[in-house]
Amino acid sequence: MIMLKNIAIVGTGPTGIYCLRQLLETGQPLAVTMFEKGEKAGIGMPYSPENSSKSMLANIASIEIPPVVQPYLDWLQAQPAARLASYGLEAEDLDDRQFTPRLLLGEYYRDQLLTLADGARAAGHRIDIHESTEVLDIVPHQEVLQVKTADGWHGPFARVILATGHDFPDEDEATRSYFPSPWSGLITAEVPAVPVGIMGTSLSSIDAAMAVVNQHGRFRRKGEDLRFEIAADTDLHITLMSRSGILPEADFYCPIPYQPLTVLTDAAVAGCASAASPLDAVFDLVRAEIVHADPAYALRSGLAGLDADSFAAAYFAARQAADPFRWARENLDEVERNKADKVTIPWRYALLRMHEKVEGIVSEMPDADRERFDAGLKKVFVDNYAAVPSESIRRLLALRDAGILSILPLGEDYDLKREASRTVIETDTGQHVFEVFIDARGQKALTSKDMPFPTLRQALLAGGHEVPEVAEDYSLIGVPGYEEQLLLASIPYLMHDRPFVQGITACFDIAGAIAAGAATGRRRRQAAVA
Repeated sequence: MIMLKNIAIVGTGPTGIYCLRQLLETGQPLAVTMFEKGEKAGIGMPYSPENSSKSMLANIASIEIPPVVQPYLDWLQAQPAARLASYGLEAEDLDDRQFTPRLLLGEYYRDQLLTLADGARAAGHRIDIHESTEVLDIVPHQEVLQVKTADGWHGPFARVILATGHDFPDEDEATRSYFPSPWSGLITAEVPAVPVGIMGTSLSSIDAAMAVVNQHGRFRRKGEDLRFEIAADTDLHITLMSRSGILPEADFYCPIPYQPLTVLTDAAVAGCASAASPLDAVFDLVRAEIVHADPAYALRSGLAGLDADSFAAAYFAARQAADPFRWARENLDEVERNKADKVTIPWRYALLRMHEKVEGIVSEMPDADRERFDAGLKKVFVDNYAAVPSESIRRLLALRDAGILSILPLGEDYDLKREASRTVIETDTGQHVFEVFIDARGQKALTSKDMPFPTLRQALLAGGHEVPEVAEDYSLIGVPGYEEQLLLASIPYLMHDRPFVQGITACFDIAGAIAAGAATGRRRRQAAVA
């Protein structure tokens, strides 16, 4: 009789799905139990109807999405025309660099999970998927783990993979005038036509704006022109705000898969760890890579005279000095021309390829270097890789043209006061009052104190682990009863030392490392990655 390896996966979004897929590829006979808190497994929080709408776009194109059973574009092309039309898509216009509605991507992942599970069962694996089942605790017992839900205990499991994904404030923390995140009931709330403040200017903030404005008007397209129609006498006004007051730029064309870097290689970055200042050593590589890729930009930006502390200010200077909407229009025009002509801006592409390699040394930086990194180079990398779909910029410009959107630079010194029915912000430019306020600054890094499973949380804190530490295969390090069995693939708990570990490709990479560890059977705890 074949012995099946019992594994639990908590969470069935992209991380959980990729974990299942890549574990199946190891060739081991498996018994996998998947737990999903929501009603439908496979969708994932950002792609669910409770947290998204048809107007919200996924910030990843088909060409970048790792396939589960079939590529996303192939799946899209196989969908009925009526289904695509309900999302504003037409079959003849589909391409691999298109940004589609987030809800549709959720449907893809659910369909792929069910297909993957059926295929695994046919191959002799046991796959059980529990929907509407919240995991309440994970408890070690005689070198195995048991999982507690409202229905009782499940297991024992040789491994438990935490793939719980993003973690935002619960809906019950929201009020009629305050939403602690765009995913705290905003999608189903009725927002009146009043002054609305949105903290943040990233894609999450744009999503929040879309959730509000679509209740009061509609976008209309005529050729390439996009306009927003709303009553002329409306009191609705959206204010996006951040310290700098700049908007993200539109997603730019570049070769995918990424071409290798010339200067900033894995070996070169690893060598920076022994430098007196790892950050300064890394920045020397960053500068050399940009000079190699785009000498004209390096000369134009004065890169030779910049360092790790001054680079960010120089990078953002022109955009901060410009009107944000004028800059957005010009950037959008440039990006669309480059996409049509398949032109890559070398310095942008260099930055895009560098951030993940630089991330590998962040956890080894001294505290002073880490503070400097967070204040400077990190912001440049985030701005570069967090470019948003062109359509999102078009929508912002349409709202601006309709007179219902503005940008507020908060500066470094501002005061925010939440009151019962409004939020008041004091800046150098005066007082700003919002009858509805939405905090849309995105996922924050979580610590051991935030762990929702009480026995695991207690074990982490008792061992002095303010932040969970994991090995190459994402198994916990230094937590008795868990370190051989629990694999932490929940991105918010990895962000402290891996600030760029977000998005679907990161989910795939994490799953690959977990599967590789399971295939070799080796515990590699000595090489921590987070």
